[in-house]
Amino acid sequence: MSAAAWSALLPYLVLTGALLVLLLVVSFRRGHALAMWLTVAALVATLATLPGSNAAGAQSIDGFLTIDAFANFFNGLFVLTAIVTALLGYRYLDARASRAHREEFYILLLSATLGAMTMASAAHFAAFLLGLEIVSISLYAMIAYPEEGQAPLEAAMKYLVLSGVASTTMLFGMALVYAAVGTMAFGAVLGASSDPLLIAGQVMILAAVAFKLSLVPFHMWTPDVYQGAPAPVTGFVATVSKGGVLAVLLRYLVETDLLSHEALFLAVSLIAIVSMVVGNVLALLQDNLKRILAYSSIAHIGYLLIAVLVVSALATPAMALETGMFYLAGYFLMTLAAFGAMTVLSTGAPSDTESLAAYAGLYWRRPVLAAVLTAAALSLAGIPLTVGFIAKFYLFAAGIEAELWALLWALVIGSAIGIYYYLRIVFSMIRTPDDGAVPAASVRSIEGIAAASVLGAAIVVFGIFPTPVIDVARDAVRAFGG
Repeated sequence: MSAAAWSALLPYLVLTGALLVLLLVVSFRRGHALAMWLTVAALVATLATLPGSNAAGAQSIDGFLTIDAFANFFNGLFVLTAIVTALLGYRYLDARASRAHREEFYILLLSATLGAMTMASAAHFAAFLLGLEIVSISLYAMIAYPEEGQAPLEAAMKYLVLSGVASTTMLFGMALVYAAVGTMAFGAVLGASSDPLLIAGQVMILAAVAFKLSLVPFHMWTPDVYQGAPAPVTGFVATVSKGGVLAVLLRYLVETDLLSHEALFLAVSLIAIVSMVVGNVLALLQDNLKRILAYSSIAHIGYLLIAVLVVSALATPAMALETGMFYLAGYFLMTLAAFGAMTVLSTGAPSDTESLAAYAGLYWRRPVLAAVLTAAALSLAGIPLTVGFIAKFYLFAAGIEAELWALLWALVIGSAIGIYYYLRIVFSMIRTPDDGAVPAASVRSIEGIAAASVLGAAIVVFGIFPTPVIDVARDAVRAFGG
């Protein structure tokens, strides 16, 4: 390979090397704090190599990976999310995981991050599948990590079985695509082809992708897995695992023009509309905060599909790609802030603080965390002066340009419904606590509070001054050729 290719690969090499070092360190000297700080250092080192990788330009690695600014935009999101997850999980694991097995959590975290980075640069179905399975297998163990109680184990089993079905469906779809075109490289697939084998294969792949994104009607696993998984892991599942799949989907759409086939375009549009409405309506019926955020994530991925559809609806997809990337960055920020506050509050508590009643009077007991959770809820609702408002404004602009009026009406209706249950979270924290309120955790997670506070502040800062994120997304799209 050329020097430029090695330079582009550097983030992957650094993270892989750090993963091997952590494995050796854990084998010879166990230490929870040591493993956590080694993980954070490895992720920071990986983040520092991304500008150099971008400077190398778009590099194709044997037609298997395409490493460019587009991939590195997502890689930056994944690495930052992993850093936050490591910081949030440190005190949480101290209280809930066996002393003999805490360090392995960080090995799984690094491997899941590496898998997501592989998906972001995938240019071949084999690379997509490899990255997806690395993420999924790591998440099976991370979801079941706490040894206390049956909820994490049940959540992991559900995710394992249903994710296995989705992966099998995807594999069969890839086999049909290969039978139709004789290759598994994205660039060789013609989305407008009328070959029945190719169409059937792409439908099966899209169905599996819809499961991974928890879109209606493939969403049934989401609330149960979110509720059963540890709070820091739930935030990682809601962001990185979905972000990796969306990165592949956007690249695949640009290279193949998949949704130029009218029936597929209509099918994805219908899935988006139903996900927006059903996700918000079902969230109204919940009193468990994790389940509220689970159904909320279904709706938000439905919103994101507007950007996906605009990519195919417009002759020049640059604006749609920029919209999708900005919205995803905002979604990562909002979701991590919400689950970050939950994680800190449940650290050292007898059980996870999940019910809305547990948050009564939080403004008087833990004002910083209450402010973070308020910022996240208002941003998810799309209230002005938050990053969520700017993200939805972007979606409206893209949808209007492509004249996707039905999708925009679904976005308006879903957002209107969502305001009610997001404000319920805020009102729960303001009202006077009753006997059912969970007391403040006795264990103070300094790392978690700092991470959650930074996320909460970023929601407001980027809501007022979104230019830095917009510029990074725009540069990534320009380098991608959007």
